[in-house]
Amino acid sequence: MLRPAGEFNVSLRSRVTLCLTLVIVLSFAGVTLGQFEARDPGVRSGPAAAGGMRADLPSNYQQFFEAALLRFQEVNSVSGNLVGSDSQGLGPRFNGDSCAGCHIQPAVGGTSPALNPQIAFASVFGASNKIPSFIQPDGPVREARFVRNPNGTSDGSVHDLFTITGMADAGACSIAQPDFEDAVENRNVIFRIPTPLFGLGLVEEISDDSLAANMESRRPEKLANGIHGTFNRSGNDQTITRFGWKAQNKSLMIFAGEAYNVEMGVTNELFPNERPPAPPSCRLTTITEDGPQFTLMNFGPSDFASDASNFAAFMRLSAPPTPAAPTPSTTNGQAMFARVGCDLCHTSSINTGVTSSITGDVNVPVPAFSDFELHHMGENLQDGVTQGLAGPDQFRTAPLWGLGQRIFFLHDGRTKDLLEAIRQHASPGSEANGVIARFHALTEPQKQDLLNFLRSL
Repeated sequence: MLRPAGEFNVSLRSRVTLCLTLVIVLSFAGVTLGQFEARDPGVRSGPAAAGGMRADLPSNYQQFFEAALLRFQEVNSVSGNLVGSDSQGLGPRFNGDSCAGCHIQPAVGGTSPALNPQIAFASVFGASNKIPSFIQPDGPVREARFVRNPNGTSDGSVHDLFTITGMADAGACSIAQPDFEDAVENRNVIFRIPTPLFGLGLVEEISDDSLAANMESRRPEKLANGIHGTFNRSGNDQTITRFGWKAQNKSLMIFAGEAYNVEMGVTNELFPNERPPAPPSCRLTTITEDGPQFTLMNFGPSDFASDASNFAAFMRLSAPPTPAAPTPSTTNGQAMFARVGCDLCHTSSINTGVTSSITGDVNVPVPAFSDFELHHMGENLQDGVTQGLAGPDQFRTAPLWGLGQRIFFLHDGRTKDLLEAIRQHASPGSEANGVIARFHALTEPQKQDLLNFLRSL
């Protein structure tokens, strides 16, 4: 039966309106009609899933953690006497004025926050520094390393961004910042961002035997995929080193002492010398600036111990990040993670293999999603820097626990996009090329599940 023309027009208009509405809705959702594209779901919302103490700590260690947490948040000035500062020894050159100033996302002990605190560090306590072009208000916290010395030999060391010149308690100290713009123009500067510190006590407890056994597991499958990791090792005793972007540090105590000296310029019992040598006008202390206090105050063990010892204790007693509850998507994503071979390097868990000296627990699983080995990462990610046995394009497999609440990715913080970070793993010379090729072969919904899984960690 023929319908009246008016009824047909109304029906047609309704259907057209519905279709246009659907197009607009899908567009706002990021979906092209007929094609779904996987994308990073972004930083996981909700409260911080990290930052507390290990649940199995005896009461005396719980007290030590709380005291060490306060020390980790102390702000340094040159003298320690300025309003807003808690401790002495800052400079003469520095990247930040407190540990927690940079290790803060998503909680104290984490990594770079959304707003870069180094913008404020440039003028802290009256300092008169210029902000380098690679430090942006919404960019990651960065340290800078020069690849080559002026004579062409290898450098690789940290060149601090700022100096204490102009500070209220810096006296007559007057030193220039490095010429970063020349280094940028000549492609002679590379960057590192802060690594998260959560759960590192468990990582320190993993025995070398457990790490070696994990390396040998699935060896034929790894070799078939071009994966042939190795360990960075201490030059003296040949034990496995495991902390830092290139696994260059042996222990959390060394890691803490070096960072205190390199990032804040505070001399300590592990690194007692100013670096690099400062002119006499900038040597404002004649003794090591951080060491044991030989006093008993609020909580004896913490007050007696140096700042560096407290920083190490904070890391050793910190709990691992807590993953989100699984969903059908993240469960499938975990299966895709294994299917493409991500877990050949990002080992989901390694047992410590020893009895913990802190808790007495035996053979504890460490779900860090890392093998703590060095891998060649190819042209895209190479930084030209050698540290220990780690060559110019080698990096430690970055632990993925806590990744869901991180903002910046890769060693230099070059991207906020998790999907782009995955793509950057593939380039000439990278051990990850086969794995990334299989990732690209997944369907878009499968990729999305994998991304959702990573953001659930």
